[in-house]
Amino acid sequence: MNKDDLKFPAGQFIKPEKITIEILSDWIEEIKSFPAKLKNEVSHLSDEQLDTPYRKDGWTGRQVIHHCADSHMNSLIRFKLALTEDRPVIKPYFEDRWAELSDSKSFPVESSVKLLEGLHERWAELLNNLSEEDLAKIFIHPELGKEIRLDENTGFYAWHCRHHLAHITSLKERKNWK
Repeated sequence: MNKDDLKFPAGQFIKPEKITIEILSDWIEEIKSFPAKLKNEVSHLSDEQLDTPYRKDGWTGRQVIHHCADSHMNSLIRFKLALTEDRPVIKPYFEDRWAELSDSKSFPVESSVKLLEGLHERWAELLNNLSEEDLAKIFIHPELGKEIRLDENTGFYAWHCRHHLAHITSLKERKNWK
C-alpha cells in the first residue's frame, strides 16, 4: 500500500461536472448516515486502538473522530453564513493545531460521536430543504482564494465523511481489529 492509499483511502474529492439532484441526494444521505456508521466502527475500540495513528505521521483514530466534530461544526456554520449573508468570507482554522489540543488528543470520543449525531441530523434537515437558489449561494474561503458553492461543499463534506471513516476502517482492516 502506498503513502497516498493510506492518506486518501477513499480517494480524493472530485467535483462532478454537473451536480444533479440524484448526486446531491446521495451526498445528503452520506452526511446523514455518517454518525451511525462512525459509531458502529468505533464504539467497541479500546483506548489503545483509538490512540493508534492510521498512518505514519498521521492522526490517531481519536483525533480523526474529534476532527470530524470540529470540521463539521465549522462547515454547518459556513453553510448558515452563506445562506444568511451575501458572499461571506469564512474564518479558516488550523485543524492540525486543533488536533493537538487535549479535547482532541486524549478526551473520550463519545462526546464527539454524540455531537456528530445531533449536528448531522440538523445538517441533513437543512440540506434537504434548500432550493436550487440556496445551493448556488457561496462563501469565500480566504486560504483557498476562491468562492465555494454550497452544492459543491455538500459533495466535499460527503467525501470528507467517507475519507475519515476510511481512515478508521482501513486501519482496523490492516490491524485485523473486529
